[in-house]
Amino acid sequence: MNKFIYIVLISFLLLNCTSNTILKKPDNLIPKDQMVDLLTDLFIAMNAQTTKNIDLKRNVNYFPLVFEKYKIDSTQFKESNYYYTSKVDDYDDILNEVQVRLETLNEVYKKEKKLKDSIETVTKKIEDSIKRVEGINKPITKPIFKSKIKK
Repeated sequence: MNKFIYIVLISFLLLNCTSNTILKKPDNLIPKDQMVDLLTDLFIAMNAQTTKNIDLKRNVNYFPLVFEKYKIDSTQFKESNYYYTSKVDDYDDILNEVQVRLETLNEVYKKEKKLKDSIETVTKKIEDSIKRVEGINKPITKPIFKSKIKK
């Protein structure tokens, strides 16, 4: 996620350093609301690369899946991203909305994890108490004290 932010910020800075760059609106420009959705999913996909998936694999490139979801290609994304970076106020609004969405998702997942952990803790306590009760009700098969009486 940090790499992507750095790339966006560097491109943003480079465009601001040039002399009044005015870009022509691309024909296949991604709308702002869809760009927010797309960037949110791209940030999630970028972070997912370092996390093991169900098959215990890492470094899986999920970007093509995100582009497929929105029925766009990487060129269309690059052109739209480049255009929005030239419009600082619009791009700032887009990135702020992405940040809000990511923070909201993070809070939701934290709550779900906390709930799951509490359920697992309660389940473990119940299982331990059942084992304890079963252990009390078992008949003693070995004598507790060894008899020292010799025959």
